[in-house]
Amino acid sequence: MTDTNLMKRALAELVGTYVLVFLGTGSVVTTVLLMEGWVPLPGNQFNIGIDIEAWFAIGMAFAIAIIAMVYAFGHISGAHINPAVSFALWATGRFPAKELSAYIVAQLIGAGLASFSLVAILGMRAVDTGLGATSMFYGVSYGQAIFCEAVCTFFLMLTIMGTAVDRRAPSGFAGLAIGLVVAADVIVVGNITGSSLNPARTFGPYLAESLLGGANLWAQFPIYIIGPIAGALVAAFLYDFIAEPKKVA
Repeated sequence: MTDTNLMKRALAELVGTYVLVFLGTGSVVTTVLLMEGWVPLPGNQFNIGIDIEAWFAIGMAFAIAIIAMVYAFGHISGAHINPAVSFALWATGRFPAKELSAYIVAQLIGAGLASFSLVAILGMRAVDTGLGATSMFYGVSYGQAIFCEAVCTFFLMLTIMGTAVDRRAPSGFAGLAIGLVVAADVIVVGNITGSSLNPARTFGPYLAESLLGGANLWAQFPIYIIGPIAGALVAAFLYDFIAEPKKVA
């Protein structure tokens, strides 16, 4: 591949991640703004104002963004739109090491631009909502958060391997399957870790929040690096062990 082709594919990753973060975290921002003033029941610190119906809506926003980007850019860049996915594909020999950094940088830039775009559209009130930044919720330890992110990213990567990577999979369904498993993850663990599954998805809001006077959550960023990468690696290698796709002619 020429440098020009790599640049175009990296640009596709930037745009794809931008759409994912803008629509996904934007749904969180909108939800929080709509629910301002809602007071949870005394002593119920698990419910911070976003109920299960709202988590469903947020999950579907992420799902729609992912489905759209997989179908828009899957045939161009692979639509990784997630550093953990790129890293796992590299680790299993499906993605060249020389292109890994270009993809990850593009994904991080796309995520950052998406968060700043939300502020440009909604103003500083978006920063006050947290910009959809992921963090540990009440009663969740650092180790539990890492494990939670690893497990849910495992589900995501296993779906990617079985529907998008393995050439034996029925064509045309990858985007739908990947989007829906992310939606399910968000619904189930949104109120535990924010259900990132993606270092770039967490990076964008963290960057904008810290630079615009919002919360400084960088101490929690390792959760959203270690967990997703570990989960993606386990899923990719396990899929190869079970399905042996590389042995199929």
